[in-house]
Amino acid sequence: MAEELSFTRAAERLFIAQPTLSKQIRQLEELMRVRLFDRDKRTVRLTAPGEALLPAARELLQQWDEAQRAVGDAAASEAARLTMGMSTSVGRGLLATLRERFTGRRPGCDLRLRQVNWTDPTAGLAEGEVDVAFVWLPFPGQDDLNVRVVAREPRWVAFRDDHWLAGRDEVGFAELLDEDFLALPESAGPLRDHWLATDERGGRPPVVCTTVTNAEETFAALEAGGTIVLLAEGNAEIYRRPGIMTIPVTGLSPSVLALAWRAGDHRGIIRDLVEALSPEPQRLRA
Repeated sequence: MAEELSFTRAAERLFIAQPTLSKQIRQLEELMRVRLFDRDKRTVRLTAPGEALLPAARELLQQWDEAQRAVGDAAASEAARLTMGMSTSVGRGLLATLRERFTGRRPGCDLRLRQVNWTDPTAGLAEGEVDVAFVWLPFPGQDDLNVRVVAREPRWVAFRDDHWLAGRDEVGFAELLDEDFLALPESAGPLRDHWLATDERGGRPPVVCTTVTNAEETFAALEAGGTIVLLAEGNAEIYRRPGIMTIPVTGLSPSVLALAWRAGDHRGIIRDLVEALSPEPQRLRA
């Protein structure tokens, strides 16, 4: 209005009706308790307060435009980034395959990985640190998340190469009942019980010698000797290293690896990642 000095032209420039513009100017004058424009039937001109306000108003509009651009850039950057939580490497060639398929759907997306200790069995989802996470089932709070099963695998056992299991190709779980086990933190709840095979013990409590919160602590405890730990078949290669051996365990239910994400997260980028787990599109739970 200050630039056009015409209610008609200013309204056209702002793409609003002239009465609406007149009302907004009156509201601004009432708010500031000054008259900004002198009006008569033929002319409109700025008053002294109006002239004083004009440079500040232009600066405010420029700052607003810059703020909108900054917010838009941040939103675009956030939309092009996805953080995936995990407690150990998922192995199985899964990440490479997932990246390839997901990049085909979202070529500009930055897929980032974050390692989270086993004190949080949701691998960062519960605290909002990640967008999606590879998790082992079952875990506390599982019913509050969307879960897509990735793999069901037999459980194996890892041990130091001088353990009595070193000469075996496989072992029945009944032979391991009295062994010293490594265990996840108690905060892992049912997941701790799963890796101690509590359900298959017939009521006999496990012998827990050490609690471990991440893979490095697990490797260090195994290398120290005298302990064993259950793991999924797909992770056997990850655990197998100089001085550490792994073999299958019979008599146990399978381990279940899944991808989880928050139930209220309906972003298309999440859908694309989940569907990239399989060449066939999957229906997601609302």
